[in-house]
Amino acid sequence: MSVSKHVLENIREDLFEDMFDHGPTVGLDIGSRATKGVLLADGAATAALEASGVSNRETADSVLQRLLDAANLKRTDLACLVSTGYGRITLRFDDIPSRILTEISCHAMGAHILNPATRTVIDIGGQDSKAIRVEPDSGKVVEFIMNDKCAAGTGRFLEKVAQLLEIELDELGNCALRSSHPAEISSQCVVFAESEVISLKAGGVSREDIAAGIHLATARRIRSLMRKIGLEPTVLFTGGTANNPGMREALEEVLEVKMGDSSLDATYAGALGAAFYAGRFARERQLSYGNYI
Repeated sequence: MSVSKHVLENIREDLFEDMFDHGPTVGLDIGSRATKGVLLADGAATAALEASGVSNRETADSVLQRLLDAANLKRTDLACLVSTGYGRITLRFDDIPSRILTEISCHAMGAHILNPATRTVIDIGGQDSKAIRVEPDSGKVVEFIMNDKCAAGTGRFLEKVAQLLEIELDELGNCALRSSHPAEISSQCVVFAESEVISLKAGGVSREDIAAGIHLATARRIRSLMRKIGLEPTVLFTGGTANNPGMREALEEVLEVKMGDSSLDATYAGALGAAFYAGRFARERQLSYGNYI
């Protein structure tokens, strides 16, 4: 659980023109593993993250309250709230003007705000992975492809491998960076890959080399997605694994492209995009309770 405040820098002034004149807005990204929130007010972004619990509503309320406490605001002060992500359809806010948006649109806009040069977004979440082509002038989605049918190439896959290697998930990326000879993981299926990891452990292959091999196998899975929509720099890496240095390095090696920089922790890209759209809805006076788009 964490809360942090950031001054928004290097943002497009035309994109945020009079955005903050209509009151504070919040974006909530309800992921399968973590819930992220961003509150936009007075040119600053307050960000909060909490592990997703059994009840999406309770977790969302908890993250929202953390954001409000950090900004010294009340729920009635909010001009609009937008929910996105895996659990977005379960949320209702009767006391706050609110909307629901797809995570594809929110991630694309969030990435555009974090780095206005972004043309391609790679997002590896807990239960799915996404590749999104972004229109560089507007931040809108040009094309996207999503893997949500198989655990391979997702954060859940990396989490399972960390358990097999008996290390914390947060340590898996740095463990991979210490490898000198990454193990060859040939299986694209998470079940068979799990068997490969067990066999490699039994064969005496080091934890570091197995971790590196798994990250490269995940990156190759992402490459197969990218081939379907094309890859155009600048590429921004977002989602729950965006802070995994081993995954970032594997993606750069397999895709032969350097990942772009982000002005804020890219884990919050979806929530930031949602908060931005909440501001746009407030400005356009098109609010209505419980609408779906």
